[in-house]
Amino acid sequence: MTTPIHTPVTTPISQIGANTTASPTRSDQLDKDTFLKLLVAQLKYQDPSNPADSTAFLAQTAQFTQVERLNELKTVSSDQLVAQMMLSASGMVGKTITFAGPDGKDVSGVVTSAHFNGSAPTLRVGDKDVPLPAVKEVKAAAAG
Repeated sequence: MTTPIHTPVTTPISQIGANTTASPTRSDQLDKDTFLKLLVAQLKYQDPSNPADSTAFLAQTAQFTQVERLNELKTVSSDQLVAQMMLSASGMVGKTITFAGPDGKDVSGVVTSAHFNGSAPTLRVGDKDVPLPAVKEVKAAAAG
């Protein structure tokens, strides 16, 4: 009985991506680094007598490129959303807004400033900070 020259090494997929930086909101999400590690592992542990199909390899490389481009697009879109929210908030300075007060009743007041620290801009109305998404109505400030 002869022993095989090449003994395949198997690594669980869960261990291949274990050292990648995960998204802060979802730890089970695969990122581009995990995808690249899977592709490299596939090449590293392939059977030399039966190598991977070059067409499949090119398709996987194309998918990797698409993942990178989609991540870039996501970043650009996110930056544009933040810029739009900042522009909207700054455009409300001097206007009268309506928002839900702590008791659930609508409160109106003139926006005196906008703050841009945090996930969404905050508007200052009197002594209250109002998150931009809480605004129900915007009107031109009353003259005088």
